[in-house]
Amino acid sequence: MADRAMTPVVGKALEATIVVLYIGLLTTTLYGGAIPEYQTAAAEEVGDRTLSRASHGVQQAVPVSGAVQEARIRVDLPDRIRGEPYRIRADGESLVLDHPHPDVGGRSRLSLPDSVVAVSGTWRSGAATVVVLERVDNGVSLRLEDGT
Repeated sequence: MADRAMTPVVGKALEATIVVLYIGLLTTTLYGGAIPEYQTAAAEEVGDRTLSRASHGVQQAVPVSGAVQEARIRVDLPDRIRGEPYRIRADGESLVLDHPHPDVGGRSRLSLPDSVVAVSGTWRSGAATVVVLERVDNGVSLRLEDGT
């Protein structure tokens, strides 16, 4: 009689073990493969959009008329991409997105008029990002700055 009483207990224990192993395998598969790949793909897209928004903000900072001597134009960018801070830096005639993850980043060539003689500076994520426009002797200088 003792054997018959133990059989349902052993059966239930085996069922519970199989369920725990299945959940463990499913969790490992998702968090080890599918979810990180999705996070990276989403972060690449956010990075591309952020770089596009930054480029657009810099290009829009150039005044149509020559009357503006100095200006500060704010550009709204996300605080983090893929949960990590990043930076955008001016590199000659382009903006470059630098991110700790190797698959997230990029370069965007700026389309600026000939009156713009220099683009410099760096934006760090999490800070207020502004484009500072200054008149110089031979045109306009644009500088990326963190600040208000």
